[in-house]
Amino acid sequence: MAKLPTPHIGAKLGDIAETVIMAGDPLRAKFMAENFLDNPVQFNNVRGMLGFTGTHDGKRVSVMGHGMGIPSISIYTYELFNFYGVKTIIRVGSTGSINKDLKVGDLVIAMGACTDSNYASQYDLPGTFAPIANFDLLRGAVEACEKYGYRYKVGNVVSSDFFYCDNPKNDKWMNLGVLAVEMEIAALYMNAARSGNRALGICTVSDHILTGESTTAEERQTKFTQMMDVAFSLI
Repeated sequence: MAKLPTPHIGAKLGDIAETVIMAGDPLRAKFMAENFLDNPVQFNNVRGMLGFTGTHDGKRVSVMGHGMGIPSISIYTYELFNFYGVKTIIRVGSTGSINKDLKVGDLVIAMGACTDSNYASQYDLPGTFAPIANFDLLRGAVEACEKYGYRYKVGNVVSSDFFYCDNPKNDKWMNLGVLAVEMEIAALYMNAARSGNRALGICTVSDHILTGESTTAEERQTKFTQMMDVAFSLI
C-alpha cells in the first residue's frame, strides 16, 4: 500500500467506495454526483480531477473524472485499484462510431478493447494481450439496456492514442468488426486484470466518423444520461 494520499488523489483510505463510476470529463463526474448521488461528499480536487462519494439507492458509490487518454486513465485507475481498495470501475464516456448501424446517442458496451497504444509492453508478455470486460458487469449492462429500452451494441472498441491523426486507419479496424473509437478502455481493462479487479466501459456515441454527425461539449457533459442509468444499475 502506497502512502496516502497518492500524488494524484487527495483522499484518505475509506473516503472512496469499492465501486467507482468514472468519466473523462470531471464536470461529468460532478453532474453524476449532483443528479445520481444522495449526500455526495467531495474527496478529490487535485489537478481539478473531481471525485465524490455518496449513496445511490442506499448503496455507497463514488464518481470521479479520469481525464483524456490512456496515460491519464491509467494513473487514476491504477491508484484506485492498488492503493484505495477499489474493486469495480465503470467508465461512462463518449465514443466515435465506425459502425453503420450505430447512431449518435446509441450505447456501446465494450466487451473488448483493441488499442494502438504501447501500454501492454510493461508486462513483458510473450504475445499480444486482449483486454476484456468483466462478464458479470457486461451481462448486467445488457440486461439494464433491455429493461430501459435503450439502443445499444455489444462488441469491440479501439482505444486510440490519437485524437488528431495524420494517417487514420479506421477502415482497418472496421474490417475486423470494431464498433467505435475511444481513448481509454484498454488501459482500464488492463489495470483491472493486473490487479484482479472488475471493469466495464459503457460509451455513448457522440459523433459518427462515417457520416460526420456530432454533438456539442455541453451535450456530452450533461445529456448522455442513458449510460449513467445503466452504470448505476450495476451498483
